[in-house]
Amino acid sequence: MKKYVLRYGAIAATIVTLWMLGSISYCYAIGTFEGNMWLGYASMLLAFSFIFVAIKTYRDKQNAGAITFGQAFKIGLYISLVASTVYVIAWLIDYYFFIPDFMERYTARSIERIQHSGKSAAEIADGIKMMHSMEKMYGSIFGVILLTYMEILPLALVVSLISALILKRKNRNGAVAALS
Repeated sequence: MKKYVLRYGAIAATIVTLWMLGSISYCYAIGTFEGNMWLGYASMLLAFSFIFVAIKTYRDKQNAGAITFGQAFKIGLYISLVASTVYVIAWLIDYYFFIPDFMERYTARSIERIQHSGKSAAEIADGIKMMHSMEKMYGSIFGVILLTYMEILPLALVVSLISALILKRKNRNGAVAALS
């Protein structure tokens, strides 16, 4: 199992990390962040599709065609943790060494967008308050780590859960092969 977790975790990590670094550099350079979020989540979905591939490959090649939900979810969880941790580390390096004013620029641009959204004064005030709260969290490395994990890990866990539900299978005699 370790081989599959490391191999597919590295593939997923490479996809999300390279996409994040490239897209944030582009958006940072042109000064806008609109549209980047959806493309970022699409790249995460693409990367985490390898969780499905890993579980299926492990089930079919190493586990005699059988796997429990728990075994499958465990593989997905570990791949999620590998890819998410690499993503967080890459973001920390990029943020602290290359774009340390990112959060200030992002907050200013987001507040500007909120103010011109046509929402009620209360909704605008809430949006601005939320942006300042996020900016404050970015004042500590632990806040940056927490917010970055919150950006990627939930989607990875959902993909792991769905993949485990789809791919769980007992072998022909009703027993489940052991996880090695």
